[in-house]
Amino acid sequence: MQDTARRRGLAIVFAVVFLDLLGFGIIIPILPYYTRSFPGGTEFVIGLLAASYSAMQFAFAPFLGSLSDRVGRRPVLILSLCGSVIAWTVFGLAEALWLLFVSRMLAGAMGGNLSTAQAYVADVTPPERRAAALGYIGAAFGLGFIFGPGIGAVLSFDATVAAVDAAVPAAVPITRFSLPSFAAAVASLGGVVVAVLFLPESRSAGDETTERTSSVAQLRRALATAGLRELLTAFFLVSFAFSGVQIMFIPYVADIYGYTAAQSALLLTYIGALAVLTQGVLVGPLTARYSPTTLSLAGTGVLALGVGALPFSKGLGAVLPSLTGVVPFLTPDLLGLLVVLTLLPLGNGILSVTLTALVSQRASADLQGSAFGVTQGAGSLARTVGPPVMGGLYAVVGYWSPFVVGSLLLVPVAALVIRLRSQSAPPEPPEPRPADPGHIR
Repeated sequence: MQDTARRRGLAIVFAVVFLDLLGFGIIIPILPYYTRSFPGGTEFVIGLLAASYSAMQFAFAPFLGSLSDRVGRRPVLILSLCGSVIAWTVFGLAEALWLLFVSRMLAGAMGGNLSTAQAYVADVTPPERRAAALGYIGAAFGLGFIFGPGIGAVLSFDATVAAVDAAVPAAVPITRFSLPSFAAAVASLGGVVVAVLFLPESRSAGDETTERTSSVAQLRRALATAGLRELLTAFFLVSFAFSGVQIMFIPYVADIYGYTAAQSALLLTYIGALAVLTQGVLVGPLTARYSPTTLSLAGTGVLALGVGALPFSKGLGAVLPSLTGVVPFLTPDLLGLLVVLTLLPLGNGILSVTLTALVSQRASADLQGSAFGVTQGAGSLARTVGPPVMGGLYAVVGYWSPFVVGSLLLVPVAALVIRLRSQSAPPEPPEPRPADPGHIR
């Protein structure tokens, strides 16, 4: 019965995370187009909007984590999901750029639900099963990014907008931007309903808690630890480069290829599907044959090649053989773009997994949790700085510049991994004894 309750709790958390990330995925493709529809909505402002989310997430994640330790995981998950419902509703109703910023900042402040969900998994899962259980949460995250952009694409079609507009009251503004926003709010609301009705609490009042410090303090402490310092720098550079490229990718395909929000969403669905295949199918066999440092170097090289080749994808399509006789919609331009885009989830998927494995190797047993926390903090900090910098480059220097700069930023990552390769890793800590599974309280 205890195992049944545990599986039920994990399945519900999976559903909650999936519904919330589904809403997030729906919004991503329309964000640049929506921003550009307002006066002053430049690429730099698009970058600032993306940065505002990450900055608030960076600032509020320790607070939400501490709050979940004191009052329980379930209330914090419900609170953050309610915040997402409000944020996406405001996003859809926005009539000025400042309201878009309010919406994104609120969504970022409430964006600690993923770490709270991971803490829930740790509460109810014994150590020997924890990695697999956390993998399911990662799968929910990935599936949200596969289905979200696809749903956003359908909701952005003119026919869909017209059909919904005719069916709802005139007081509800239905546009190609507001409809996906309201759908994201509904997805998060579904998560609220599931959590309220079915999610049991995983902690009891009086459970021991660990002291939490701010993200800045955790980063400062980790930077003083040999081995972790190089990995944190690598995480920062990868997140800086990749987040900026992600945000500028949609303006790029809009300006150079003339793609709509719906077409851009379908491209993001393609990237998301490849990312899940890479991490769910390819990474396992590769890690069984090669060391994390070898794979990190390979992932860095593939990602740098993909990022740097993006502004030249149209030229690549011009020299590739035409496949329109086999697949009518697969024009040379699209074929060249898809070839380059294949490199991004392949390189990033391998690199993110292997860098995480290196963090686990370099951190002592009592620092595992803190080490993973600060790497996430380094990523959030980079995603705060990267998008506005890359947006400024796009607007001032040219459409090609964020991709070339992003590729160059990955060169020091390879150097850091080579440096780690020459260092001896600390001895493996003894395998912990399996804890009593206990029960969901």
